[in-house]
Amino acid sequence: MGEDRRLVAVVALAQGMAAAHGSREAWRAAATGACRALGGSFAALSVWERELGRLKVLVNVGELAEGEEEFPEDESYPVHQFAEITEFLHEQWAGGGEPDAWVETAEGPAGGQPGYCHQRVAALRRRGRGCCVVAPIVLHGRAWGELYVARPVGEPVFGRADADFATVLASVVAAGIAQTERLEEARRLAFTDSLTGLANRRAVDVRLEQAIERHRREGAVVSLVVCDLNGLKRVNDTHGHAAGDRLLERFGSVLSLCGAMLPGALAARLGGDEFCLLAVGPPADQVVKAAGELCRRAAELELGDGVACGVACTEDPIGTVRSARRLFRLADAAQYKAKAERAATPVVAGRAGPDDPVLRLADEPSKEPADGERRSFRGRHAP
Repeated sequence: MGEDRRLVAVVALAQGMAAAHGSREAWRAAATGACRALGGSFAALSVWERELGRLKVLVNVGELAEGEEEFPEDESYPVHQFAEITEFLHEQWAGGGEPDAWVETAEGPAGGQPGYCHQRVAALRRRGRGCCVVAPIVLHGRAWGELYVARPVGEPVFGRADADFATVLASVVAAGIAQTERLEEARRLAFTDSLTGLANRRAVDVRLEQAIERHRREGAVVSLVVCDLNGLKRVNDTHGHAAGDRLLERFGSVLSLCGAMLPGALAARLGGDEFCLLAVGPPADQVVKAAGELCRRAAELELGDGVACGVACTEDPIGTVRSARRLFRLADAAQYKAKAERAATPVVAGRAGPDDPVLRLADEPSKEPADGERRSFRGRHAP
């Protein structure tokens, strides 16, 4: 391959990784780009799991052999079986430069080099491949994993120039992985409450919109539990804000624990002393039971005065729910009623009959500001 074509291949690989949404797409783009750049028929990207002492395959692309999957759940290899990986992982190259790629064939090491890879040679033969080039990947100055590209039997064997080019490609892949990790961390922080580690309001808004769309399209049951932690101001005023933060963290743990009773539920802090659980799928009674457990456990916390808890579920008689805003308003109205009455158990929208005061409150003309902040029931008398 000429220098111009190799430059184009490098740019294409980098662009493919940059355009990826999430790690899986980035892994696939890395392996696919390297496979094309090196004229291979198969490629894989693997990561070193240090704590387990194994090389785990993240993605396979191209012509897959029997038993190979694109995203294997548990295809991994103990590193002690591969002497060259052991040397790489011990970072014997760290004295200068990047570790070099190398070539293996179904007949043994290429170019008359000393043979390490009995396992790789056996794997090439077993899968009908004639040769492979293996390029170590270094990330943040540490061994991260490897890029592997193979050709079938009968195709030209990779040469030294291919191995050198694979080393370059591995550096591009490392840069792409680093960028993907930074973006995913930024996304995580954007949707995570920094104090409790729960999801934040932004995450709830996104997930609830998706859930209501599923409800409209498929009839999926969507439930929202809105909680107001009682006594936070008293704790802050009496014991200090560090104690208040500790109460928020502890309640966040209780919320997460109770959320685990509902498969796939999202536990979130909306802001201040407000929290919520969002569940898609579980029946209403199961959600109410989890909310009841939440109230019970919150009442046992050393600080604070329990929690006011409101529930709204599309399975209950609350009328047609066409928007996320509507379900939020119902759950918030139920929570307001629970707080006004100092209820020790959840208040559930729609379960008090056709004259349910929660439905009346939720149906009153909205005084919410345009930005969608929900504090419209605060300061009113109990319904």
